[in-house]
Amino acid sequence: MKTIIAAALISVFSLTAYSQNVDTRKKIEVNGTAEAEVTPDIIYISMSLKEYFRDSANKKKVEIEELERQLQAAVLKAGVPQENFMINNISSYTDYWTKKKSAEFLARKQYRIKVTDLTKFNEIMSAVDPKGIEYSNIESYDYSKIEQLKKDLKIKALQAAKDKANYLITSIGGSLGSPLDITEINNEYYPQPIYRANTMMKTEAAMDAAASMPDIDFKKIKLTYQMKAVFEIK
Repeated sequence: MKTIIAAALISVFSLTAYSQNVDTRKKIEVNGTAEAEVTPDIIYISMSLKEYFRDSANKKKVEIEELERQLQAAVLKAGVPQENFMINNISSYTDYWTKKKSAEFLARKQYRIKVTDLTKFNEIMSAVDPKGIEYSNIESYDYSKIEQLKKDLKIKALQAAKDKANYLITSIGGSLGSPLDITEINNEYYPQPIYRANTMMKTEAAMDAAASMPDIDFKKIKLTYQMKAVFEIK
């Protein structure tokens, strides 16, 4: 008999504890969204230099070192910081570091230049031997204040969720309480190029064109952020 009573008491205590753990508050769960479009102000340019022969007999070669000196001097003169001028790749060398190159080989070097003004790039291009420029193109672009923009959008998305919850609840005579849970929804930003310019091959017929960048209609960077929020209903 004592065993039965003890079991009954345990059951009562278990039910009481369970009822105390169950959240009986009235809640509403909503999503809020915020969007923004910005014009990119950081541009990454890809550029390739290639050795060439000055004469038809392929005896007088313009070395890659000469072309690189021209490019580096032009970059510094345009006011582009040294750290924004990088070598991406070196190709077509035989024993490059020891300078044991075959006369038939034409070396190439690819560079990556970070600029904030396309006119600077035009200035750089015009200072480099155009016959040594194999190609140039826009690799990618970004926005310098992207981190602050992401924070602002998250706040606006959360405020939008609150506004939505508020007008839904007040429409049925209720009132909105405190937030119980806030979750960020798939808010990842990857600064990939939205627009890529066509590769600009340099031909001998176009050497007098100053090798400038064409007019480019940049598409804006669009960001969309979502926040999920759970509010108590009073």
